Amino acid sequence: MFQKLFSRSPSSPIKQMTVIELQEKLNAQEPLQLIDVRSAEEYQHDKHVVGSKLIPLPALSHRMSEISHDTPIAIICRSGNRSQVAADMLTKQGFSNVSNVRGGMIAWRQAGYPVR
Repeated sequence: MFQKLFSRSPSSPIKQMTVIELQEKLNAQEPLQLIDVRSAEEYQHDKHVVGSKLIPLPALSHRMSEISHDTPIAIICRSGNRSQVAADMLTKQGFSNVSNVRGGMIAWRQAGYPVR
């Protein structure tokens, strides 16, 4: 199960980023917009990745102006499903360099990475 959460999906047209890759980018302080598309309740009560910006999936289409086209984007949710939908939405609206964080917060916690 753990290995499955960290593996890549070559059949997906959206780039997939593992939580390991995300942590490496955050540690290296690489330019990255980390968008969390869970609900506000999940973001607050279930914790979130430090530095992530909350834009719940239902609000994403109305809040795309808050996302830069010039900086790589990583999308995260609880398991990777909503973030996949969000990444697809952004790509269809002309955003490039968009990645889905595979396994989402479940994989992030399983890897033992910090939350706030």
